[in-house]
Amino acid sequence: MTQRDEPWLMRTYSGHSSARASNELYRTNLAKGQTGLSIAFDLPTQTGYDPDHVLARGEVGKVGVPVVHLGHMRTLLDGIPPGQMNTSMTINATAAWLLALYVANAQEQDVPTTALRGTTQNDIVKEYLSRGTYIFPPEPSKRLIVDMVAWCAQHAPKWNPMNVCSYHLQEAGATPVQEIAYSLATAIDVLDAVRDSGQVAPEQFGQVFGAISFFVNAGIRFVEEICKLRAFTELWDRIGFERYGVTDAKARRFRYGVQVNSLGLTEAQPENNVQRIVLEMLAVTLSKNARARSVQLPAWNEALGLPRPWDQQWALRMQQVLAFETDLLEYGDLFDGSTVIEAKTGELRDAAWAELQEVLSLGGAFAAVDELKGRLVRSMSERTRRIEAGDLTVVGVNAYTETEPSPLDSPGNILTVDPAIEHELIAELEQWRGARDQAAVDAAVAALHDAAVSGANIMEPSIALAVAGGTTGEWAGCLREVFGEFRAPTGVNAAVGRRVGELAAVAEFVKSMTGGPPRFLVAKPGLDGHSNGAEQIAVAARDAGMEVVYSGIRLTPEQIVASARDEDPDVIGLSILSGSHLSLVPAIVDMLRAEGVDAPVIVGGIIPEADRQRLADAGVSAVYTPKDFELSRIMRDVANLAAAHRSTN
Repeated sequence: MTQRDEPWLMRTYSGHSSARASNELYRTNLAKGQTGLSIAFDLPTQTGYDPDHVLARGEVGKVGVPVVHLGHMRTLLDGIPPGQMNTSMTINATAAWLLALYVANAQEQDVPTTALRGTTQNDIVKEYLSRGTYIFPPEPSKRLIVDMVAWCAQHAPKWNPMNVCSYHLQEAGATPVQEIAYSLATAIDVLDAVRDSGQVAPEQFGQVFGAISFFVNAGIRFVEEICKLRAFTELWDRIGFERYGVTDAKARRFRYGVQVNSLGLTEAQPENNVQRIVLEMLAVTLSKNARARSVQLPAWNEALGLPRPWDQQWALRMQQVLAFETDLLEYGDLFDGSTVIEAKTGELRDAAWAELQEVLSLGGAFAAVDELKGRLVRSMSERTRRIEAGDLTVVGVNAYTETEPSPLDSPGNILTVDPAIEHELIAELEQWRGARDQAAVDAAVAALHDAAVSGANIMEPSIALAVAGGTTGEWAGCLREVFGEFRAPTGVNAAVGRRVGELAAVAEFVKSMTGGPPRFLVAKPGLDGHSNGAEQIAVAARDAGMEVVYSGIRLTPEQIVASARDEDPDVIGLSILSGSHLSLVPAIVDMLRAEGVDAPVIVGGIIPEADRQRLADAGVSAVYTPKDFELSRIMRDVANLAAAHRSTN
């Protein structure tokens, strides 16, 4: 009988509402055959705010599970033995804190840190470039990653302290060459810093190198994606041997997990997403020599909203059918000797190596954030231009749009989070604070502050604060005082002037408007950091001749209203993808009107059809979702709204 390879770890990226609800979901998924946990945290947890902070308003439990203190970690992992589970945590700016909570929970169960297996994503560069859940400036952020790498090398050698994440680079528009080069540059920055920190002995460096894993994206061009991963594998091996002198071939192995592309999932005809997901899964499993170590698949309806347990089960079953029903795992690499694969792999490898050297010449990924962000915004602008022009076919969106009614399009086809969760969590937090030993918490916060100032490793005082009952907001607040906060570049200016042809008619109309070009305020309220859509709207508006005010992500309603009052815009555009639109948008509109700002408000994001009327009733003039890919039409709408607004004032 043919010897079968062991299948990859099968994960489902999940978490929502509360630690208790998420624990029930995890245990259900594990019972269905999932073999690893992949925890999604809500935005306040990811950005270091407690649920009673003004910026957490409307965001609690929406895109992941809120974990504020050790009690939540206990509940989240109840009945899931930490010494036996392989746990992936998608967490970056607050990664040290969540690992501290995970360690403290394990210690309560007498599980030694040496037994812990899992991964903290902990790639802050891609947060600056694409996902937006950063807190601190680049250098302090790098220092926190280095501290985690060093601590894990000594205390948790089976834990992957950093998962270099190229996934979100592709979501932000990166080409395969950029995805490879920028993520490798990030890994090199961190490894150089670990080596130079003096916290890890030279003889341990091979172990450190082997503990760095990657989290990649697999798009629909699956032949190119296979070659991308083979190129990744070759380059990582080369870097380990040539730059760091790692002689153990096993330690130099490119180890990666994957979630297949969400950028390509469509709101229009969402049933087509099933075949997209399957094809993208093949890109990371067919080539044995570059096969993923873990796979998590999105659900068919993630372009519509939060998937239900049944939708996640469907995604898990896709993996199980491939792994257990087909003969894929009975053979060696299917592509060895393929001239097509070898040629494309070589092309991507050489181009990515050249791009990597250019990034390193700029000082590395951390130093070159502004330049890399501009390049990604330009790449995304080119992608959206090609879709709008029909040069890039997206079935159901810009081609083959005729469709039968879908039996999947029924009420309740996405999961909604009860807004009462936020109020319940705030009340529970007050009880937690009242029951703990405040003196112990204060002492732990002081020790954390001292470590941050002195340069001592941050992990032990973080664990001590977790044990004392500290909160996510207290941990991050302490470090904000020492390190400060960061405002990442928007990259918009780097892409302006590249879409003039498609917007020529709008630009001519704008030139003819009485009173000069309209002023368009684009704003992202709340903690949602996925700024690709807002950036492309800002780029298109400037290319159409409008005056654009866009200051980036993570604004309070009060800040947006103040900007509108001071800038006197003709139109205000709000971008929200986290599901908090019903909480934030009506409140912002009410505050604008109370301040005497009567400019029309439009909203863009992942907005369920059922919510359109509620937003209209709240005073919103227009709603745009991902299916509205024609930016020239949106810009014409904005210009018309501006003209109508001026005519009534």
